[in-house]
Parts: sequence; structure tokens; C-alpha cells
Amino acid sequence: MAGIVERTLIIFKPDAVQRGIVGEILTRFERVGLKIVATKMIAPTKEHYYRHYEEIGQMITRRGKEKFDITLDMMVQGPVIAMVLEGVEAVQLVRKLVGTTEPKSAAPGTIRGDYSHMSFVYADAEHKGVPNLIHASGNDKEAIEEIGHWFSDDEIFEYKSLNDKFTL
Repeated sequence: MAGIVERTLIIFKPDAVQRGIVGEILTRFERVGLKIVATKMIAPTKEHYYRHYEEIGQMITRRGKEKFDITLDMMVQGPVIAMVLEGVEAVQLVRKLVGTTEPKSAAPGTIRGDYSHMSFVYADAEHKGVPNLIHASGNDKEAIEEIGHWFSDDEIFEYKSLNDKFTL
């Protein structure tokens, strides 16, 4: 049975944008056959992030109010680039490429393993956010909700790429 073609949200966080490594990271997604179907650079408000991280992602429940507030403060330090990627089982493929949330624990070869190194222990001791470069939807349901939060239907494009005949 052929795999399912899905869409997933990625957000290049302020640390990725400010370090100038967005293109280098994006290349990894394109090389495996994922297709960009929506993109924009924006500077969201804390309220926008609250909906993203809490109402969709349940971060306060998982990590606590203090870590949630620190994350919000970190995210508003600069613009982000939000994208919708499309491909076969895109949600899990992107999660595999990105690596675990804690950069220190991310395997070499993953985006976080290759481009970041901070541990949760250090970030907690310093009361700072974890600069882990990129957000990737955690599961299919979350991807659908997050895409709807960040993009309107008319901002998402349908088209055939040259890779479609090899990856779909």
C-alpha cells in the first residue's frame, strides 16, 4: 500500500533565522522530496504563540507555566518563517529529520543534533528558552490544527513538482 500524502507545519524559530541557517536546513527537507506548499515570514504576538503552544500543543500541561512563559519570551525575540511541507508521511518524516526536542539529546545527522547543543538542565538553571531552531508538528492531528492556525486556505498552494513522479 502506498504511503499517505500529508501536510505538516514547520517554523524556523528566531534562533534559526538570526543565525542565517534557514536555507541550509530547508535544503534537507527538499532533498528528501518534501514540497513547500506555503511559506511566510512573520513576527507573531504572544497571543498567537499562546494558541499555538497551549491550545493546540498543551505545553503548560506538559512542561509547566514557567517554561511556557520562557518559551513565549524567546519566540517573540525576532521574526520566524512558517512553512507547510507536503509529502508521503510528512509529519513523521519531518520529526525524524528534526530530531528530539532537547538539542543535547538529538542524534548526529538530525537538524537539532547538527546545529544546536543546549540541554534542558542548562536552560532551566539559566531560566532561558531552549534554542532548538525549528518547530515541527508532533502528530497528524496537531499538524492539521497548526496549519489552520498559521495559514489560511488561500495561502496554501497545490502544484506538481518535478519530484512528485519520484516521491509520490
